[in-house]
Amino acid sequence: MKRNRPADFVAVIHISTIIKGLLAILATLLLFFAVSGLLTSLRPEYRLSSESVNTVTNQFSGKVLFSLIANENHYFNHALPGGQADTGLGKQILKASTNISLDDPRSLLGRELPGFSIFDNQILVAGKDANYTNMPYESAPPLDVLNEEREAALQNVDTIAEPDQTPSKQPSLTTEGRKVVEIYHTHNRESYLPYLKGVTNPNQAYHSKINVTKLGAQLQKDLEEKGIGASLNKTDIQGQMNKKGLTYGKSYLESRTAVKAAMAANQDIQYLIDIHRDSKRKKDTTRVINGKTYARIAFVIGGKNTNYEKNAELAGKLHKAMEKKYPGLSWGISLQKKSGQNGIYNQDLSGNALLIEIGGVDNTFEEMFLTTDAFADVFSEIYWNAQEVSKPAETSSE
Repeated sequence: MKRNRPADFVAVIHISTIIKGLLAILATLLLFFAVSGLLTSLRPEYRLSSESVNTVTNQFSGKVLFSLIANENHYFNHALPGGQADTGLGKQILKASTNISLDDPRSLLGRELPGFSIFDNQILVAGKDANYTNMPYESAPPLDVLNEEREAALQNVDTIAEPDQTPSKQPSLTTEGRKVVEIYHTHNRESYLPYLKGVTNPNQAYHSKINVTKLGAQLQKDLEEKGIGASLNKTDIQGQMNKKGLTYGKSYLESRTAVKAAMAANQDIQYLIDIHRDSKRKKDTTRVINGKTYARIAFVIGGKNTNYEKNAELAGKLHKAMEKKYPGLSWGISLQKKSGQNGIYNQDLSGNALLIEIGGVDNTFEEMFLTTDAFADVFSEIYWNAQEVSKPAETSSE
């Protein structure tokens, strides 16, 4: 009987296939090294870091992250409400990829309705009558308004009382000549309609001479009277930006340079205070307290900066103290970290950095000076209490 021989198998290897495979591997390696080189050559602020990871994870709630752990270790289910993991990944993925939260309709409406995006912030602490419809905001001025040559004529300037830098009395406590507070103005040409002749549009309330910097000078004097040394940074941020051809959105980068230079020159600086004015009208920015008319004050925290919790804690202490002594004066504390916002405001430079908005476009300096007096009053109490707590305990010798 004739047996059939098994069929012979012939493997055909094409040289071209091998070459393509080697080229693919080589291309992959080149891409890997190119990406690695790109990442390491990026400026520090653009590199991936723990802060970048923190920004991403902030899109997910603590419950969601805890639920993901519970899926792997069911023991953690006992710590969850109802004992059941609820990841809700669909909502979280939508929020992370589109910045739209199904639990917050403002995240969608702010992109679709003109002007609605100004309410796309978070109120950390609400003052009296404060809500999302009247929260403070700053509007960017038209380009031609920023040109110094087209400034409005001034009026009522003779009613402005210039601060007397000579302390009215010797304070019981002093910083002994140390300048521990740095006052500056990122938007240093923000002005007020009562002093601009013929100007009625809030978006045009800007001037190189009569502006928010007068509040800085007043606050410096108020703090000095409380024994707290303060320096006033007189850098004309807008003037420098005009010379460099920078847009208004670059204001904080320009003021950052000035603040870092001040901090390098003065190692005693403990607090940074950036003073602005609001764009809202007088009914929202004014309060009558004990028969005196004050301009309201608001605290703004940049949620994208690494120190925002410390900054918010300090603002919270000031708000609470102000509510006790000047009820209704503080609008409250807002957190700004949405896309399209700066969200840092140079507050990453210090855990004691503040951005405060005093008054609005309709307020007078008389009203705003009362507010700086009140702010210095509560700030000094918090400052000296902190100094007392940080003093080393005295030891008695036997």
